[in-house]
Amino acid sequence: MSIKRIFHDPIHKEIVFDSGKPEELMIMELIDTIVFQRLRRIKQLGAASLLFHGAESSRFTHSIGVFCIARKICIRLTEIKSSFCDHKFVLYAAALLHDLGHGPLSHTSEEIFDHNHEKWSQNLVKNYSPINSILKKYDNELPKKVGELFESKQLFSKPLKTLISSEIDCDRLDYLLRDSYNTGTKYGLIDLERIISALTFSPDGNIAIKPKGVLAIEHFLVLRNLMYRTIYNHKINEISTWILDKIIRTVRRNYEKKIWLDKSLHKWIFSPTNVNFDDFIRNDDITFFYHLIRWKDESSEPLSTLCKMFIDRDLLKASDISSLSKIDRLEILAIARKLCETNNYDPELFCGIKERSFKGFESNNALKIWDGTHQNSLENYSELIKTLMKSKESSFIIYPSLIKNEIKYQISLLKTKS
Repeated sequence: MSIKRIFHDPIHKEIVFDSGKPEELMIMELIDTIVFQRLRRIKQLGAASLLFHGAESSRFTHSIGVFCIARKICIRLTEIKSSFCDHKFVLYAAALLHDLGHGPLSHTSEEIFDHNHEKWSQNLVKNYSPINSILKKYDNELPKKVGELFESKQLFSKPLKTLISSEIDCDRLDYLLRDSYNTGTKYGLIDLERIISALTFSPDGNIAIKPKGVLAIEHFLVLRNLMYRTIYNHKINEISTWILDKIIRTVRRNYEKKIWLDKSLHKWIFSPTNVNFDDFIRNDDITFFYHLIRWKDESSEPLSTLCKMFIDRDLLKASDISSLSKIDRLEILAIARKLCETNNYDPELFCGIKERSFKGFESNNALKIWDGTHQNSLENYSELIKTLMKSKESSFIIYPSLIKNEIKYQISLLKTKS
């Protein structure tokens, strides 16, 4: 008897799974595993909820959304080339499991721990028995095929890689829509249906886009640019990650002072190569926040203050110094360090320069345009897309709020001088 399960999603509305279809039964079984349910406890946007209070959605909801988009695209491409249907087990599994390896607070873990979520996703798919055994029921080679799609160095030459990891893939199509919705920053909705309807195959066998879909792609890439500038690279995110990084560094340096730490997080911090599947599953946002709260209440300085800053949202401040020369940036850093020492703040922990690079659109890892006769790159077809290929560097000076006025004054003097 066929059983249907419905997920009511704020972006894609009803997402229906039908157990009568083997590929969807596989997805239902994967969703019910402990390691996938863990994604309910991993925030999609990390610490961004300290700035955008609605940014509380999880990697679980995002992963379901990515699967939904992959299924829509699979149906569309199968209409064009019936043999593409043969890829649906690999595509569906990869879309659902692509973020399985994320650590606490998602991408923040990449910076504060020695953690690579793509490698962990691959490891879980290939070697974690509850996931591996489900995949092998449907195809003995499925774990290997799915795991290979998570390898970042794989050449961009296969249709499945285009859909799972490229500049315009199922992952990005979902998270831009979802993150815009959850943060309340609605610059415009991606015309998802238009993009999907314009997909086709080019003569080289890869997935391409028809000219009619270029306007929707332009809109998508503009939205991506705005989201990075206003949300993902916002200075509050940079400050939060800075504080968390200093917390973990302080724990490493002062562990002999009897800092409370459970066995799993101890491995994450001190011996990441020894983290096993059980240690991985145990460490989620809830476990990590519990540690932060205990350290805030029970640890000595400066760990207690750093944890209090994050938990109570009494954050450090940051000023944009991107327009200053490198020499002037070092000068403002020297001033900030001296002011920290004067006010009894450890300058190694409470001030510093945080630099961030935003990569523009990378044409060599994106769809091409196919009009039925000629193949062309998106940037050659669209002047707007060409402008979105530029990368941008930004630089912030981070410091305690107590010295905010003096830092801002010194920055203004340096700007006037230059």
